[in-house]
Amino acid sequence: MRAIVMHKTGGPEVLTLEEVPTPAPGPGQVLVRTEAVGVTYYETAMRSGLFPMPRPLPSTFGFEAAGVVVESGAGVDGGLVGRRVAIMNAAGEGTYAEYVTAAADALVPVPDSLTSADAVAVAVQGALATTLLRTAGLTGTETVLAEVAGGGVGGYLAQLARPMGAARVLATAGGPAKGERARELGADDVFDHTDSGWTERLREAGGTVDVVFESLGGASAGRVLDAMTPGTGRMLLYGLLGGPPAFTPMDLLQRGLTLVGCGGPEAWLPRVLAARAEVLDLAARGGLRPQVDSVLPLADAAEAHRRIEARTAVGKVVLVP
Repeated sequence: MRAIVMHKTGGPEVLTLEEVPTPAPGPGQVLVRTEAVGVTYYETAMRSGLFPMPRPLPSTFGFEAAGVVVESGAGVDGGLVGRRVAIMNAAGEGTYAEYVTAAADALVPVPDSLTSADAVAVAVQGALATTLLRTAGLTGTETVLAEVAGGGVGGYLAQLARPMGAARVLATAGGPAKGERARELGADDVFDHTDSGWTERLREAGGTVDVVFESLGGASAGRVLDAMTPGTGRMLLYGLLGGPPAFTPMDLLQRGLTLVGCGGPEAWLPRVLAARAEVLDLAARGGLRPQVDSVLPLADAAEAHRRIEARTAVGKVVLVP
């Protein structure tokens, strides 16, 4: 089969298309013929060496995919063969390929009305947004801030925040085009986070922010504290696009703010994965709009990484074997 193989970390050019043996499903596993592969920012960070690789190199890369079960391993219901499913291989077990093995008990069925590209776009990112909103415990009165809402998790937060209890939805986006997209997805007001003064404009917008869904990190995470509701404001930290957040426990203490860490393979990931079936069903019923930026051939994996690193993508970049 054809697969994208990494022999070393580096630039996008280290993602090479090669012929490799088709894997066989082990006990408790299935073999999936991939129809769509999701590409993520975190994969670009692993490829570059910024984040650690989950498996020794050389290896086939990738975490997310949707496709059709074509073979079942020992102890697996043979009735799964022929079903369309979404998978998230948390160990990075090779979704950038024509075929991939996955644990049978981790499969999520894809509704007939969703394309595989839409399914892979919404399954994990939509589930993450849903889990963040549930963790926030909105009551119908809060003003929330969804960062990087021109696509991805932030875009799903913009779509879901009001139905899940927000009274007012603020957002950030990188540039005018992504800002307009965030408004289309449900944001009332949008601030351009590529402008270093965006947090000042946030404070000038009136009122305070009760809940911040923080993914930018870096210096802006520290500055946004002054726009939050003293005593009751809470920040849900789930991303570090700009590096570690520039604040200390004392900064939170003096303002009476709560910080909730939303990450980790044991504390957080199982909750996100458990929400995938719900968001796929919601998308199939028209209650959540899948965000697909572009669909590229598997051979163009390097180009997919370039688009994500250039931050030009508005939505999910999908590879098709």
